[in-house]
Amino acid sequence: MHEFVAQDHETLKDIAAWAAARLSDPAGALPPGHHPDRRPTALPAIAGDGVGMEAAWAWVRDAVLPTAFPTDHPRYLAFVGGAPTPAAVLTDAALSAASIYGGSELEAGAVVAAERAALRWLGGVLGYPSTAHGAFVSGGSMANLSALVAARHGRSTASGRPPAIVVMAASAHASVRAAAAIMGCDVVTAGTPDGALGAGDLNRVLDAHDPAEVVAVVASAGATNTGAVDALGEIAEVCADRRIWLHVDAAYGGAAMLAPALRSAFAGIELADSITIDPHKWLFTPYECAAVLYREPARARAAHRQQADYLEAAHDGDADNPADYAVHLTRRARGLPLWASLLANGTDAYVDAVERCLDTASYAAKQIEANPVLELATEPQLSVVLFRRTGWQGDEYARWSQAARYGGLGLVTPTVFAGETVLRLCFVNPRTTGSDVDLLLASLTGEVR
Repeated sequence: MHEFVAQDHETLKDIAAWAAARLSDPAGALPPGHHPDRRPTALPAIAGDGVGMEAAWAWVRDAVLPTAFPTDHPRYLAFVGGAPTPAAVLTDAALSAASIYGGSELEAGAVVAAERAALRWLGGVLGYPSTAHGAFVSGGSMANLSALVAARHGRSTASGRPPAIVVMAASAHASVRAAAAIMGCDVVTAGTPDGALGAGDLNRVLDAHDPAEVVAVVASAGATNTGAVDALGEIAEVCADRRIWLHVDAAYGGAAMLAPALRSAFAGIELADSITIDPHKWLFTPYECAAVLYREPARARAAHRQQADYLEAAHDGDADNPADYAVHLTRRARGLPLWASLLANGTDAYVDAVERCLDTASYAAKQIEANPVLELATEPQLSVVLFRRTGWQGDEYARWSQAARYGGLGLVTPTVFAGETVLRLCFVNPRTTGSDVDLLLASLTGEVR
């Protein structure tokens, strides 16, 4: 089972050829047979006797992968998809073949140094000092949970219990509420789901609570639904005055700080105690690659470092290991593909790619404004565009979305803004063009059937 035999070389060649074609033409990943009545092929049963690598790969290639709508397709505009660079994809594949445990320098060697370099670059983008540190984790959910665990570490209320209130912007990601539930904390929201949180709304909420009872305030730097950026400078000042940990979820929006024209919108993010940013969203890295960063990492390390006799070798010499900064021990070296892609392409290419996404979002907004049956629901923020089709109700949006997905046109899903069902476009793929936007909008207005 573990032997790599001669016939497996041929399968590897086929996989390499498939990957090369796939990376060259993401739009071609959707087979022409996509339509609303398509059903996945029944998969073979797992049995005592195996079918061999060649046959297994054929099933994966022909029956499993084609049923997905890939996030790097230029008309995948739902949620916040990822469009990884070829350098990141190939490094990710090599990482699997190398069989590396990424939790400690003892085992991962210079892989840890490469991840540290990628974290330093992320910290620099966010305005953090060079002493900031953290770890790559599976996603924003794990990053947010890890940050809140660090925020609560070593603290207690007058009753001797740990603080148990998380105050979050109403627009914050659902994972913040989930993390609070895991920790046994209550959630209090501030502001509105459709707008940016400011000091006034936050103060009104915090006035009702003893600061010692508050684990942290969680603000958004690019709300997933709207792209809104909270008033981070004001919020940081409020938290500093009350000595409350500030965590900023920049999982999606943080990448926009690469665009010089948008950096001022994030003023104050550098004052946060911790920040989440996901390279697998708008920084072109394969899943799963998110990061949690701490302005002063010692508390996070104290909160997360696991102790056991069998781990002492990994801690030798007070080693500084990636496993020490989040809710994990076993971990993939998720930051290596980002580091390799930065090395291969240079940071200027990242700036250009983010700005192309912003330009396409601006183009989409202008086309919607010029269309007599389409309307912007609100001014676009970052690379999110919310809009309505006049006269449509929720079920009509849902039917169009399903037909577009199964027909291979694109993946665009409805959301709710100000109590109304609307469509949401999120541009994080630099290969998405104005022509892609035109195709989608034409199908909404009846120009394409």
